[in-house]
Amino acid sequence: MIQTIVYILICINIVTFVVYGIDKWRSTSGRLLPTGRKKAKQGSWRISEASLLTLAIIGGSIGALLGMQVWHHKTMHKKFKYGLPLILLAQIALIYFINK
Repeated sequence: MIQTIVYILICINIVTFVVYGIDKWRSTSGRLLPTGRKKAKQGSWRISEASLLTLAIIGGSIGALLGMQVWHHKTMHKKFKYGLPLILLAQIALIYFINK
């Protein structure tokens, strides 16, 4: 049972990491603005912030944090910068209390 849950969490974290990368790729056109930031693609679909946060809440918080660092995505948004570590802490606390 625990082994199955671990495999599911690993899969959720891998999916979350990849989704953050896809959203970052879709958000940039590769051209830099004078500020050094990339310009957003015009008319391209994006993954909603609610979907990104939902992936973190259902168990993909480690994948989300890694995605933020590797892809440099959503690092300046306060709800991601502070919210994801809080989600991870809440998940760790939940696991701790369940195992007690």
